[in-house]
Amino acid sequence: MKLLQTIGSILVIASILVFIGMLGLGTKSINLEALPGNNKHQNVAITEAINELGATGQEVNHIGFVSLASKVIDKANEIQEAKFKASGPPEGVGEWDFRFGGNASAFKQKMSATAVATGPVQSNPWLFFFLTFGLAIIGGLFFILPKFSESAGIKHDGIYHNSLTRGLTLGPRTLALTAGILGVLVYGFFKLSNLFWPLVTTVIGLIFIYFVFIKEKSKGKDPQRSASPAHTGWLGVIAGILLVGFYILLYWTPQYIQNWVSMVDPISNKLNGGNASRWFLYGLLYTVIMAVMGIRMLAKYKHNKYQRVRTYSVIFFQTAFAFLIPQMISKLNAANAYDNPIPAPDLKNMWPLDYSFFFNYRLDEMVSNGSIGIFMLVWGIALFVIGVPVFVFFFGKRWYCSWVCGCGGLAETLGDPFRQLSDKSLRAWQFERYIIHGVMVAAVLMTIGVLYTYFSGSYSVLGINTESLKAWYAFFIGAGFAGIVGTGFYPLMGNRVWCRFGCPLAGYLGLIQKFRSKFRITTNGGQCISCGNCSTYCEMGIDVRSYAQKGQDIVRSSCVGCGVCSAVCPRGVLRLENGSADVSERTKVERNVHIKDLIGEEL
Repeated sequence: MKLLQTIGSILVIASILVFIGMLGLGTKSINLEALPGNNKHQNVAITEAINELGATGQEVNHIGFVSLASKVIDKANEIQEAKFKASGPPEGVGEWDFRFGGNASAFKQKMSATAVATGPVQSNPWLFFFLTFGLAIIGGLFFILPKFSESAGIKHDGIYHNSLTRGLTLGPRTLALTAGILGVLVYGFFKLSNLFWPLVTTVIGLIFIYFVFIKEKSKGKDPQRSASPAHTGWLGVIAGILLVGFYILLYWTPQYIQNWVSMVDPISNKLNGGNASRWFLYGLLYTVIMAVMGIRMLAKYKHNKYQRVRTYSVIFFQTAFAFLIPQMISKLNAANAYDNPIPAPDLKNMWPLDYSFFFNYRLDEMVSNGSIGIFMLVWGIALFVIGVPVFVFFFGKRWYCSWVCGCGGLAETLGDPFRQLSDKSLRAWQFERYIIHGVMVAAVLMTIGVLYTYFSGSYSVLGINTESLKAWYAFFIGAGFAGIVGTGFYPLMGNRVWCRFGCPLAGYLGLIQKFRSKFRITTNGGQCISCGNCSTYCEMGIDVRSYAQKGQDIVRSSCVGCGVCSAVCPRGVLRLENGSADVSERTKVERNVHIKDLIGEEL
């Protein structure tokens, strides 16, 4: 068995090396038939720039082409600006349909994405698909399948001694988080082309720090830190760097990953009739990882029916509703949704997690698609206005966060080996409640601004440009927080960083769960042996053992009802239950049950 797992590990590492190495293979040249300009005037300027620079037919490697595209667009911008100063835009042409302006970076990305790529990947996409996806799947199964023969049950089997899963000591963890945040802020300065929004993000962060470190301490609450692992897991650091690097390339520099996209073109053509985009690549990769790591979940929790059924559920919703059905819809509509950088709609997603639901292009698309589009619009609104409160009342937030959500599904499958790294300290909980509700408020305000612009045509609310507000939210929260930190930091801070600290939908679901839900985790304190399994494996940073020791039911807004605390308990102390008798009293601090004898003294 050990030999099989060793072979599996080697195959997975080999697939990752091929995946990284293939980025530099082959050459690219400018595609004159797919210029990135929005109209003929911009395309004329781009053509003039290409001719002036002698770039016609010039073939360079993928890294070098990014520089070439940048030179072409900068030169085209220079040409167009000179024309604008000399005579202005032609009659009937808007200023920003003529000038490039702040959209120059988008033109550079599109020129790189639509370039003619040649090389071994384009000639042999199926070979490279096998060397990456194929080897990773085979290697993963080699490593996972022997686990089905192991004895059932959960044990402390070296998770804090494994260099991949033991996490970071406080110093390196703080350094990694600080470096990640500063990196996103600095890149945001260049990406958003101004200082204002990175400065706003910094100020908001300082406000959160004030509430946690100063305001809470002034109340006599001196937060205590949880114990950290004794040694830093450097394999976890490497895994985190790879994940962060992938998300940076995917979100912000897609011009470098055309070989990855080209590799899955044949699959995209089969499913939706068009070539792949970065979002198709991401959706396919996301789905495959969840399926393979879902098999690992089935092996690990084979003794628990709830965990098995829950794992089947998240894999099904990701595969069907988030990936396959949107591709089929694209094909049925005879519209190739991958000619632009807009991903196919995730049918199980909803606002405010799906923050772009009310963006003008999404609303226009739904309204223009007749009865089907109107149905999708009404369904989307009804889901978070009516569906969320009703489902949460009966089942708790687990119905979405642990059974349907793609973010939660990835956290429960790929992220399961790192669930013990969630910080259980009081200070982490204080950060959690301020940040997640702050993001929820930001999502609401951003959406109000977007809708105001859609209905009024004005791009300014109280002096704030709504397009800039939208770009800020998408960059710092939608990409930086949810992707870079939320997933990239699995091996450093646990698998539910985004769900716990940032997801606005989780915040909305949590408020309803805490105040008006039948769901709770009940405890039988008399059976608790204080082993700590429940707290160790709680991915949301809840100190479950402290509740169990007091015989106190767990009613926490952050609890996603994954049920792992119950699955790893050796004494059956914890149970996931629904009860409506005390819904109106859910916010009481202590809900202990005391038994008294006939003379009124507590036993």
